[in-house]
Amino acid sequence: MTPRSWQFDNTYARLPEAFFSKALPEAARAPQLVLFNQRLAEELGLQLDGDLATLFSGQALPEGAEPIAQAYAGHQFGGFNILGDGRAILLGEHVTPNGARFDIQLKGSGRTPYSRRGDGLAALGPMLREYVISEAMHALGIPTTRSLAVVTTGEQIFRETQRPGAVLTRIAASHIRVGTFQYAAARRDEANLRVLADYTIARHYPELTESNDKYAAFLHLVIARQAALIARWQCVGFIHGVMNTDNMALSGETIDYGPCAFLDTYHPGTVFSSIDTEGRYAYGNQPAMAHWNLTRFAESLLPLLGTVEEEAVAMAVEALNTFPDLYESAWLTGMRRKLGLQTAEADDPELIAALLTWMEATEADFTNSFRTLDDPTDKDAAFEAWHTRWQARRQHEGTSEADSLALMRSVNPAVIPRNHLVEEALAAAESDNDLAPLNALLEVLAQPYAYDSAPSKYHEPAPASACGYKTFCGT
Repeated sequence: MTPRSWQFDNTYARLPEAFFSKALPEAARAPQLVLFNQRLAEELGLQLDGDLATLFSGQALPEGAEPIAQAYAGHQFGGFNILGDGRAILLGEHVTPNGARFDIQLKGSGRTPYSRRGDGLAALGPMLREYVISEAMHALGIPTTRSLAVVTTGEQIFRETQRPGAVLTRIAASHIRVGTFQYAAARRDEANLRVLADYTIARHYPELTESNDKYAAFLHLVIARQAALIARWQCVGFIHGVMNTDNMALSGETIDYGPCAFLDTYHPGTVFSSIDTEGRYAYGNQPAMAHWNLTRFAESLLPLLGTVEEEAVAMAVEALNTFPDLYESAWLTGMRRKLGLQTAEADDPELIAALLTWMEATEADFTNSFRTLDDPTDKDAAFEAWHTRWQARRQHEGTSEADSLALMRSVNPAVIPRNHLVEEALAAAESDNDLAPLNALLEVLAQPYAYDSAPSKYHEPAPASACGYKTFCGT
């Protein structure tokens, strides 16, 4: 793929203007480049010259950009609101030399028509968090938005205290959300709802374009992608923290890394987000919350599913009823692979449940339990009994021990973005202008399945001082 400069083809900006407003990034006093993802730039086929700080702070718009803020709605912790990009501007859609299309978005670039009472800005810490976690998720093989750059603006913003302002450049298959469809449905504008659905199908599900029942098929495929995505989250212990409907992308990518974190000790009720006081988006609730969000999506599609309301509702219910089995199948497949199993047997769910029960009872580290599963030393009698069952199950399957171990090591990460290490790196960067811990962490996280390369500090569980760890959304 021959590198080149930006190649914009801004199809979203050609939709009806109800879906966006024109917006420009605010002035940044003294932008400085903090991080630039050279590997991602190469994947995008980009060869960028000139002042990258000026570019990625929005002070110099690339040729072909048509900056807009997108309109959408969303259920936020169960309550419906009309929203929109209050602190993000979509520069446009870059088309790579091989024809792939990606949104280029500046996050934290200032006020937009949807900012309401917000300042539209972002602090450096949360923007670095999104960079770290999104790139870690990509390395883990989980569909996600990506991060191309972080710049500081030279301004101080107030978030409990004065903090350095920053802008993140986010790369996404698109920023079309469940909330985008809720916005169209709330306006009771069936014509524009149909335009949005046709556009999204053409962009993300082109195989459905000529289908006679494309809207029902669209619903089914969105549900299938989300079931697979959430199963991937659960298998690595990722907690999104703010699974509002405006944070569910119809492309099937993980989007928005505000109060996200990873499990340390295993417990289904784990919540890190400071604003999730009722545990709505706890680790164990994520599949049910995804199903809830998809129900809101199905409701927004009802006018397109049929002219008779009862028939449209029946089609939506039929599609939604597929989610539990799709999720369970994807999760079981993932968990079997984590145990080195390549076939399915009826007793596998109970075998997996028994391991998780032991992990919860002993407050075992989620990642390390799977990373060292083949080594029963330093574990209790209950685990040894489970380990014997597991070994018998593997032998019954007939897979060699070497093949089983190779499978396990391909799906059980040796390293994850450990919460305490992420916080240490962000604090050093934001408070001390020291990027060394952050760059070292990024280097390790780029190879999560390299068992023998990362220093031991990246494997170690959270220290006792990390008990009660809380994350914040950054707005």
